[in-house]
Amino acid sequence: MAIRAVLWDIDDTIFDYATADLTGMRDHLTAEGLVDGFGSVGQALRRWQELTVLHWRRYEAEGGDFQEQRRARVRDFLGEPGMTADEADAWFRRYVVHYEAAWELFPDTVPVLDLLAGDYRHAVLSNSSIHNQDHKLRVLGVRDRFEAVLCAAELGVAKPAAEAFHAACEALRLPPEQVAYVGDQPDIDARGASDAGLAGIWLDRADAGGRPELTRITDLHQLPAVLRGDTRFGAPDTFR
Repeated sequence: MAIRAVLWDIDDTIFDYATADLTGMRDHLTAEGLVDGFGSVGQALRRWQELTVLHWRRYEAEGGDFQEQRRARVRDFLGEPGMTADEADAWFRRYVVHYEAAWELFPDTVPVLDLLAGDYRHAVLSNSSIHNQDHKLRVLGVRDRFEAVLCAAELGVAKPAAEAFHAACEALRLPPEQVAYVGDQPDIDARGASDAGLAGIWLDRADAGGRPELTRITDLHQLPAVLRGDTRFGAPDTFR
């Protein structure tokens, strides 16, 4: 069955989250005078990333309050377990100023969205919150490209659970087999989507490879051909 819509991940798929996160934290630590407390900016950034993954995985597994998982991340990072919610929120808001200043889309994002606009419908499914991602898409100037933006915090279920992908398909009023999902994580995105009945596509920008069972591209410019069923990029022939 032909693909009629593309569901998109945001962070590290269309938006260069990793670079923005690193640049934002470096500038924030410098402004806060905290660089020396971590030995080096590099060590601080690695610690921030480790805690981001730790607390997000815990949030995905256990649920709870989105804001509170972020506060817990700040407290752990600063080594201040007694920090109040207001203090943690204020610290994070100061970080966000530097983080947002570093926001950029990947260079291939807009050209490929333009190329696909006439042939496919587009929506977003993200393991974040609508508050974060709707704002991000608007700041980056691409919110109007997507007819729906669905996020785990509001859905109450996160990728790779099939329910998350199916909720997005329901929002599009299309069966899973008519929807492709594009994301940078091989298991959470591509494998999760495939297991849910969608056409899962792994955007492997680092060209890591090693997952021959997945449909894989290394640049969004390869996506139109894959959506048409061209398997020149080492993808299995799953688009029928």
